[in-house]
Amino acid sequence: MDQRTSGADALIQKNDAAPALLGVVCGLSAALFWALGFAGTRHGLKVGFTPVDLLVHRYVWSGIAFLPLVARAGIGDLCGIGWGRGLVLMVLGGPVMSLISYTGFLFVPLGHGSVIQPSCATLGGLLLAAIVLKEHISASRLAGALVIVGGLCVIGAESIGHIGSDGVFGDLIFVLTGFMFAGFGALLRRWRVSAVSAALVINVLSLLLLPIYLATVGLAHVAAIGVTENAIQALAQGVLAGPAALYLFAVSVQRLGVARAAVIPACVPALTLLVGWLLLGEPPTMLQVAGLATVLCGFYLAQRQR
Repeated sequence: MDQRTSGADALIQKNDAAPALLGVVCGLSAALFWALGFAGTRHGLKVGFTPVDLLVHRYVWSGIAFLPLVARAGIGDLCGIGWGRGLVLMVLGGPVMSLISYTGFLFVPLGHGSVIQPSCATLGGLLLAAIVLKEHISASRLAGALVIVGGLCVIGAESIGHIGSDGVFGDLIFVLTGFMFAGFGALLRRWRVSAVSAALVINVLSLLLLPIYLATVGLAHVAAIGVTENAIQALAQGVLAGPAALYLFAVSVQRLGVARAAVIPACVPALTLLVGWLLLGEPPTMLQVAGLATVLCGFYLAQRQR
């Protein structure tokens, strides 16, 4: 009897471990795809794409892919979100935020944007949760926020001491986009909109910007850069950093739960520095590594409930 019970317990544990392992793999894959999106942005700007060109690659392909889903769910009210709310979400978490973020990489190295933006998103999320959503912020989360600020100061010191005014301006751009994304997250919670529904709507609404791009910029510039480079951006921005990462992160949340899956985005800065080093030949500086290590400690504290 004891042996049968023991065998049943082992089987249950094995069945529980399989979904958790799948959730971890999907979550880490999503973080890697987001990191590849950051690296793809940096590479694209180097080879001659403008931030607007990259924006088109980021949203047009996924917008076309998601259009049938939104049409089926109801394009009249945008899947129940509504046009007014949909447009606000598009500004804070869609092409407007992305365009500003891409511009930041014109002024600072990859390591700055990939650390500062997620860090400020976390800080802004905690601030808005306390002020707007009236949530209690634990001592651990408050300590985590202070540690993250310390890590950002380390990275900011590199801009002030080694890059100059352009570096400070670039860092402030990522501070802005981080807080924009925090506002996006706060509105999702306040309006009770799922992240998947918001992503579908944002990508489809972004198709409205395509005629403006074609009329004002045209395709001659991106065509001149070459098929290979455009294919790289279509893959990095339009597939991996967009719908693929979204789907994998959604699976991770489903398998691990919201609390445990929330740790996954904290892996993005470290993976971005690694990818930038291996694929772009941009080794992180000592100050960037020190800032990243500090920020990761802050992320850990900020995710704790106590």
